Amino acid sequence: MQVQRVEVPGSRVESWTVLGDDGVPVGPVERYLAFLTAVERSPNTVKAYAHDLKDYFVFLDHRGLDWREVRLEDLGGYVAWLALPPAGRAGQVAVLPSAGPQVGPASVNRKLSALSAFYAHQVRHGVDVGELLITWQAGGRRNGGFKSFLHHVTKDMPHARRTTALKVPKKVPRVVTVAEMQAILDACEHLRDRFLFALLWDAGVRVGEALGLRHADIAAAEAQVTIVRRVNANGARSKSVDSRTVPVSAQAIRLWGDYLAGEYGDLDSDYVFVNLFARPRGQAWTYAAVYDLVRRLRERTGIAFDPHWLRHAYATRALRDGVPIEVVSKLMGHSSVTTTSAVYGHLTAEDARAALEAAGWFTGTQVTL
Repeated sequence: MQVQRVEVPGSRVESWTVLGDDGVPVGPVERYLAFLTAVERSPNTVKAYAHDLKDYFVFLDHRGLDWREVRLEDLGGYVAWLALPPAGRAGQVAVLPSAGPQVGPASVNRKLSALSAFYAHQVRHGVDVGELLITWQAGGRRNGGFKSFLHHVTKDMPHARRTTALKVPKKVPRVVTVAEMQAILDACEHLRDRFLFALLWDAGVRVGEALGLRHADIAAAEAQVTIVRRVNANGARSKSVDSRTVPVSAQAIRLWGDYLAGEYGDLDSDYVFVNLFARPRGQAWTYAAVYDLVRRLRERTGIAFDPHWLRHAYATRALRDGVPIEVVSKLMGHSSVTTTSAVYGHLTAEDARAALEAAGWFTGTQVTL
């Protein structure tokens, strides 16, 4: 089986499907992925679901299982199968017990979540799949305060929830330090490149959001940038459903002006980031072009960074400087404060000491130690 990119006729939107060994799309997977595309889920999300479902159907094929009749015991076998290297999954070699897992807990949970959503979609369309991946619990106050549209009708009915999940160690997001950021900026050979990384650092935007920017989205007098969700020719995409406006520094606005005057010139394009030193000139810059630049900057600086670390650094700096978490959440374009808290609600030992010192914790103690 393989994952195949699909172009939607009459649209610039791309999608993905899973082809069987006969080259024909796997029916239930194809219908589900088409549904995700129809409801405007991100192409990257659809692609990830396609790979997750491809792995699952490969496992079912190896075990001779029908996707509508598997049991929770089979799901446990699937989790164990994911931990095997490719040759082990195919049964070509024996895997020693000391071998480390091929897929980490977070990836396994993501795949199980994809399966849960896939089966929930099938149930809503009348497919009988038993109680795979779900268990029934009494209705009540265990849903975190969320109330559905028909809560008044269904509040006393049992609700479905996924039963299988692996414990995932909480990770502190990786960030770029001030010194590293300066080295990255100084290593940029073009003003366009420097402005891109300055924007990621100064506004905390995602790479896709930056690549989708139009000049009209930048308000120089107000020193702010507006992130708008739209279809872009380069496939760039904003994950946030609603638009948001982010204040930026005067330095960033001046750098944008220098970039327009020094490199952009009279080029006829409304995209901020475009091809200037490669063909086709004036075409909207792509993810691939950005990551090729990142590769070169890593070599020049010796810093093994990822562009998303600049976004993490933005949020971390804001929270450490006392910006309320609800403000940070809005600036980051998160769906809720809960998302912001889950990712950035951490304290290092240095953060904790600074907070205690600011509160006078280590002065005027009542006892002699």
